[in-house]
Amino acid sequence: MSSQVAVASLGGTITMTGSGAVSPTLGARDLVQGLEVGEIATLATIPGASLTFTTLLETFDWADKQVSQGAAGVVVIQGTDTLEETAYFFDCLWPHEEPLVVTGAMRHPGLPGADGPANLAAAVAVAGAPNSRGRGALLVLNDSIHAARWVRKAHSSLPNAFESFPGPLGLVIEGAPHYFHPAHQLPALPRPLGTPTVPLIETTVDDDGSLLDWLNTGGVVVAASGVGHVSTGMAEAISRARFPVVVASRTGAGTTFRSTYGFPGSESDLIARGAVMAGWLCPRKARVLLRLALGAAQPIEDVFAARGGVF
Repeated sequence: MSSQVAVASLGGTITMTGSGAVSPTLGARDLVQGLEVGEIATLATIPGASLTFTTLLETFDWADKQVSQGAAGVVVIQGTDTLEETAYFFDCLWPHEEPLVVTGAMRHPGLPGADGPANLAAAVAVAGAPNSRGRGALLVLNDSIHAARWVRKAHSSLPNAFESFPGPLGLVIEGAPHYFHPAHQLPALPRPLGTPTVPLIETTVDDDGSLLDWLNTGGVVVAASGVGHVSTGMAEAISRARFPVVVASRTGAGTTFRSTYGFPGSESDLIARGAVMAGWLCPRKARVLLRLALGAAQPIEDVFAARGGVF
């Protein structure tokens, strides 16, 4: 049994090398040199955009086993393109007080100022710290510690690409995590038995809703404008939908409303048509949650009511 931090790599920019255009080649053991860690595993060597729920469930099972065998915490390394989604995926399922920390890099190892080593060292420090316990899954980059449910990638390439609308949970200072808020962790969702397809579609001006009519799927997340508004045509398509529809705000910050507006396509109208409002969850996090809820046969409205608020 080990009380050290277990580290797994899935690939991403932090692992990429090459003489021209780079691709993922390095494994976890290459990345952790000089760090005191426990178990090390290379579970995949792919870019973040190619990750699947199957790979994430396999990673979750590996991480769960490490903590059950005594690891103080777990770090998962991957590409930053989907880091905000996978962090929330793990957060929804993670049952342990020991933290699961995701990290990566914005600059590959061949670039000046490559940030991978510093991000990984900070992530290991956060995962092994006693004051990180009871906080679920965390994202650590650029010495900032973010809650999985709030964090988003807000720039395509800068080292400080990740931000949280309410601000980070804490910072890594002199190699140790410092938190601004007390620990809080929701009960874990059941591990899904399946991973049904859940498309994410965004509403735009002059949207007639026809795309929703063409879909045959387990559920859909609609990234709506403002506080959860769609066109009359999209509202009518939501009424016709034969699958659950979750409505989130496409704005990047703020919550969906429930009862302020009353026109066709407004939040109250969509609720009356059977749509579920995502609350404070962004469309990408809402899609992760809907897939997990459907895969575990959980009541959609109850799951979003419990996880879409502020806490």
